[in-house]
Amino acid sequence: MAKNTLSFVCQNCGAAYNRWQGKCESCGEWNTLAEEDTTASVPVSIRSKRKGRTFALESLSGKTQDAPRLSSGMTELDRVTGGGFVRGSVLLVGGDPGIGKSTLLTQATSLMARAGHRIVYISGEEAIAQVRLRAERLGLSDAPVQLAAETSVEDIVSTLSEGAVPRLIVIDSIQTMWTDTVESAPGTVTQVRASAQALIRFAKKTGAAIILVGHVTKDGQIAGPRVVEHMVDAVMSFEGEGSQQFRILRAVKNRFGPTDEIGVFEMTGLGLREVTNPSELFLSERDLGTPGTAVFAGIEGTRPVLVELQALVAPTSLGTPRRAVVGWDQSRLSMVLAVLEAHCGVKLSGHDVYLNVAGGLRIHEPAADMAAAAALVSSLVNAQLPTDAVYFGEISLSGVIRPVAQTPARLKEAAKLGFKRAVLPESARGGDAGGDAGLSLNAINSLTTLVAEIAARGSRRGEQNPPAEKNATPARFRRGEG
Repeated sequence: MAKNTLSFVCQNCGAAYNRWQGKCESCGEWNTLAEEDTTASVPVSIRSKRKGRTFALESLSGKTQDAPRLSSGMTELDRVTGGGFVRGSVLLVGGDPGIGKSTLLTQATSLMARAGHRIVYISGEEAIAQVRLRAERLGLSDAPVQLAAETSVEDIVSTLSEGAVPRLIVIDSIQTMWTDTVESAPGTVTQVRASAQALIRFAKKTGAAIILVGHVTKDGQIAGPRVVEHMVDAVMSFEGEGSQQFRILRAVKNRFGPTDEIGVFEMTGLGLREVTNPSELFLSERDLGTPGTAVFAGIEGTRPVLVELQALVAPTSLGTPRRAVVGWDQSRLSMVLAVLEAHCGVKLSGHDVYLNVAGGLRIHEPAADMAAAAALVSSLVNAQLPTDAVYFGEISLSGVIRPVAQTPARLKEAAKLGFKRAVLPESARGGDAGGDAGLSLNAINSLTTLVAEIAARGSRRGEQNPPAEKNATPARFRRGEG
């Protein structure tokens, strides 16, 4: 007979223990162990010895075909998935509560259902009437999407196996699903893993694409066992701030497409609206003529994005100055400040430093170093940067400006939005990088040159400070002179 055993499973990482303890030794989280009843299987000594079957081995030189894809009808969603949903694939979508995951999937499934595909939307958190209210608010109540409010995986698989195989199935959410194969409560690590395994087997067997909606923890990570992210074919994160109107869909893992693409949406009263040109959205409320602001020409995947970096440098009354940054890496800011002080003589040890990426976008590439440095120095010397200039370039620890990839795409995007000049690394000046874009290029070889040019522009606003020489460190920043 099967034997009932007790196990304590971490709800954060899935590690199992034979007794309760306050801290999980695997992930280091506190108070995450929950008691679960597990039924031990038949002992190994009396199991039937089944002989394994042989299977054919293939070579790497065989012919391959592109996986057929199903378009969602939303260009931004297709961009992140790599061109559409692959037949038999399983996607995991995570995001903060209320960020718009259900709204996004309701719009996508409605567009696909209107195109003639069989789409099934199964909600484990909301009743059918609630889903209908959302569709009515979005103006999609006439879409032939098949709805259900169910949490039993066995009942879901049995129902979907009848009739024509659905092209897309949405499970909202995987934390509410439960299966009879385990005796744990819904939402526990064991139930989430077992439910995901059953749904993945159904997708691979029938060829239906499945989207699993997942909850996130307080740290922004998808809740449940980490193994679920390894089992699915793609993991997408729906990001955004509640105070901002735009949302970003980012691929964390994708077996059938790139992982550096983003999809930008704007939250409106009628749902999510696709933003085909994110640069116009991020620069729509730009404050011209203010010191401490610089426009960064960045790249997100294959898409160039222009965003404004805002800096504020103010004297501090504290023993340890504040270093606050929003939308950028804290360690990257510390490195730029250290290079400014070590190689450019910019004294920031007695100032509070605040850096913000306007619009709430989070920047990951190091090409934003030059734009951040320009904004910081501009705020320190109270010098206005050119309003028609963009900045991009990586700063090395020696103060040299290193080149970055996809320079022509950055310049063309800047020219399309009306910018006239660009400050970029010296090595990117060769070729026709700025010829097609029609921009005036200001090639910078070292950070010292950039600091001198900005400080010279600021010194002309005063009456006592003489203008700084070009390609030289200003006297007010030299060591020993404060």
